[in-house]
Amino acid sequence: MNTCRSPLPSAARRQQGFTLLGLLFWGAVIAVAAVVGMKVFPTVLEYYTVQKVVDRIAAGNPATVPQVRQEFDKATQVEYSIQSVRSSDLAISKDANDRVVIEFGYDKEIDLFGPVYLLIKYRGHSR
Repeated sequence: MNTCRSPLPSAARRQQGFTLLGLLFWGAVIAVAAVVGMKVFPTVLEYYTVQKVVDRIAAGNPATVPQVRQEFDKATQVEYSIQSVRSSDLAISKDANDRVVIEFGYDKEIDLFGPVYLLIKYRGHSR
């Protein structure tokens, strides 16, 4: 008689995978991460836009502080994503090589849900 037996004991053949509770838990974790990411992503884009504008202005090595502020104001009219930094917020100086250095910094408070907020402190300077 040829009986068909599995070489593994029944405990080793047990199925593995996600339980319903595990699936719900990881689904909730992924959903919260996605919501936080969607709220943070625009602020990161704004930071990189400000950085790009500041680098471009500093590369032109403007002669005066009002000229730097005027160029930044022109850039904010074109780059609609810059909302957190004004030209008056820029710290403008010259380094040892007589090159213009533009520094900026601002805080973004993001309302996540209920009384929970995320505070991001952005700082940057021209390169």
